[in-house]
Amino acid sequence: MTRTTPARPASVEAVFPELAPYRGRTTRLHPRPGRPGMQDSHVGGPMMWPECEPWPVCHELHRRETEGYAPDEIRSARAAGAWPPSRPWPGTGAPGEDGPVPFVGLAQLFRRDIPGLALGPDGADLAQLFRCPFPHGPYLERRYCLRWRQAGEAGRTGRFLAAPPEVPLLRWEHELPEPCVLHPEEVDTYPWAEDDTLPAPLIACIDAWDDVQAAEHGPDALSYQSDLSIPPGWRVGGFPSWASTGPLAVDCVSCATPMRLLLTAGGGETDARSHSWVPREDRDPSLRGKASIRGGASVGDPTRLRFGRDRDLHVFTCPADPGHPPRWVLA
Repeated sequence: MTRTTPARPASVEAVFPELAPYRGRTTRLHPRPGRPGMQDSHVGGPMMWPECEPWPVCHELHRRETEGYAPDEIRSARAAGAWPPSRPWPGTGAPGEDGPVPFVGLAQLFRRDIPGLALGPDGADLAQLFRCPFPHGPYLERRYCLRWRQAGEAGRTGRFLAAPPEVPLLRWEHELPEPCVLHPEEVDTYPWAEDDTLPAPLIACIDAWDDVQAAEHGPDALSYQSDLSIPPGWRVGGFPSWASTGPLAVDCVSCATPMRLLLTAGGGETDARSHSWVPREDRDPSLRGKASIRGGASVGDPTRLRFGRDRDLHVFTCPADPGHPPRWVLA
């Protein structure tokens, strides 16, 4: 089934004509639980990974843990609509002290499915995203890995890894992604309005409009950031949202070029502030507003992943040289 974003509840450029030059495009991925294949774009599905190639691992030390959840028990509990049992951590050492920890495959994206996906080094058109399953250090930092491939060459490899290695226990249930099929959809998007993301007079105009909406409509008021600018959830390209941190300068560590947003990994499409973005196919046409949203967890929390409390993971790459190291920003 396709997913179709409803028209914005107010025409963005009719309200703010000055925004027309800043209009961009983003591809909403609309992940929904399913059974993606190894050669599909997906979140949480099987990676197209050559059998002869080592699976990515994290070599750093990790936080000491006391209990966790077994991946197979997480899968069984989800299928039964239950919560998995926690298990005591085996041994007394921190995970990773006895060897490297295998990364968890989060997503793979083919440019053939998502034309807005930027190309990688040497024209690579398949991006694969991984995360270490354990936090690092006192601030619970995460480690990510981005691998690029030529889809055509990878498809000719012939033999792929059927069962990637995984740790015996995960610290949290939400470390294991739910396999999701994607429903890519391109939509118009506009920059986050704060600090210097747009000209100061335009931001002032947007803030004033938001104030009028709040005064006239109270808790049901529209706002530029939530309803008109950037959709929630997983998306490729477009503009980053800065709800948690405020706008940040993200420059390449190799050449200082301002980086571009490759991918945003987020939660569902039903957060309280942005419910107007929920696709038409996930609504009851006889109802209005938040009451019309249907689909439960498959819409509200389809991938089961978390990227910090109420935060999105933004993956940035260098437009001058896609081979330069990517940067990861939680915002």
